Amino acid sequence: MAAVSVFPSPGELGAALARSVAEAAAEAVASGGRFTLGLSGGSLVQLLARELPPALSAVAGSEPSRWLVAFCDERLVPPEHPESTGGAYRAQLLSQLAAPPQVLWVRSELGPAEAAREYEGRLRQAFPGEDPPQFDLLLLGVGPDGHTCSLFPGHALLQEQNSLISHLEDSPKPPPRRVTMTLPLLNAAKSVLLVATGAAKAPVIKVWAEILKFWAKSGILG
Repeated sequence: MAAVSVFPSPGELGAALARSVAEAAAEAVASGGRFTLGLSGGSLVQLLARELPPALSAVAGSEPSRWLVAFCDERLVPPEHPESTGGAYRAQLLSQLAAPPQVLWVRSELGPAEAAREYEGRLRQAFPGEDPPQFDLLLLGVGPDGHTCSLFPGHALLQEQNSLISHLEDSPKPPPRRVTMTLPLLNAAKSVLLVATGAAKAPVIKVWAEILKFWAKSGILG
């Protein structure tokens, strides 16, 4: 079911988001033994770093040691680079967790095509018997132009139907070399939270909200 929630401040958004993640984790661990989570970068890193640790302490059964974490997209820069999504999560969030989760890191030292193939191979191994893999939860950001992950409006990757992970070397937003989840993988997730902050993103969020309402009414979303 599609729903849109609006919060008056980033702090209130972050607290609600962290609570949703913790509760989803507890439910998944209780029912299947593990929680599979896809993370996006940008403002989500700071929101989760600030709010998720206390939320995990407050929700029983949400222990990160039972989690599998992957990245919805990654910039192919060294982990210590300020544009590295994995590096940001390692420094700001994962370092706070006493029992860290299993993490599928993107090998940023590889070329784009090889990094995408290698990442997809390990992703498939982590979800045996699932084709495509079904994440319990994906946290997606959105840009002012409407892009999510590294799927930009008008880009050829929006037509990808075979690969779960693909690459690009011409990202409209730097850095240009990236790997990203594709629509077949995003669409397979059990739950998706699309998160945006700031007035600049309000127009595109209104468009997303109308699309979600249409999908829900037409049965595209369960």
